[in-house]
Amino acid sequence: MYIRKHTTFPDEFPEAWASDWGEDEFGLWMAFTYKGVRQAFRWCEPGMFLMGSPENEPGRESFGNDETQHQVTLTKGFWIADTTVTQALWEVVMGNNPSHFKGEELPVDSVNWEDAQTFTTKMNGLKAELKLCLPTEAQWEYACRAASTTPFFWGDQIDSTQVNFNGSHPYNNGSPSENRARTIEVKELYCNDWGLYQMHGNVWEWCQDRVGDYPAEPVIDPQEAESGGSRVLRGGSWNYGGRNCRSASRDHLDPSYRYSGTGFRLARGHELK
Repeated sequence: MYIRKHTTFPDEFPEAWASDWGEDEFGLWMAFTYKGVRQAFRWCEPGMFLMGSPENEPGRESFGNDETQHQVTLTKGFWIADTTVTQALWEVVMGNNPSHFKGEELPVDSVNWEDAQTFTTKMNGLKAELKLCLPTEAQWEYACRAASTTPFFWGDQIDSTQVNFNGSHPYNNGSPSENRARTIEVKELYCNDWGLYQMHGNVWEWCQDRVGDYPAEPVIDPQEAESGGSRVLRGGSWNYGGRNCRSASRDHLDPSYRYSGTGFRLARGHELK
């Protein structure tokens, strides 16, 4: 089940901060450019979807990271970056590069949740109208699925031509494929049907939320758990197997923890918690 409203338009388009903007086969987009480095965002309209996974989905988490399937309605549209933050953007904003794997168009890695907050706070201090933040977990999965209901946005199986993951550990009895054992450039592989690149694999992406169990009943504009120290990570990474790259897969870490498989993707406009 998936319902997307097609009558909702951003309150302001283009916005004053945008260096360029337009509409293509994936929908509306806007971008900002800072010191020569460009970051594009895609518009996700309000809609309703099934978050989590059905009980019979192969590789489903049976304990620890709850995937109880439930109906979620997002009443407000939002902007989300088409890629994870690159090392080029991180460097021009922060003046350093903590990444284990080096390359301007590689995702910044080895950053924790607190680092991501520092980055967005600094960017918003430079351009307050950007209103940058991390996506909520519900926004992340909604955007990742791009109207799909399968384990991956294009279907039921993956290999390393589609996702940067540890292909030595394929999904659901699939054939082994390449294990690159490193990150790759943020636009090297496919985007989904909403124009978002590599939401499966490459680096785990921090979300705004604290980790918590899912409800069984439908929810509207879900809020993060009120307590708990760990923060949610989504998407899998270069050193994890196929099951961890599913749209519904969840992980969580202490907000101070960082390693070469963690990065983040920017969003705009939701209320920070």
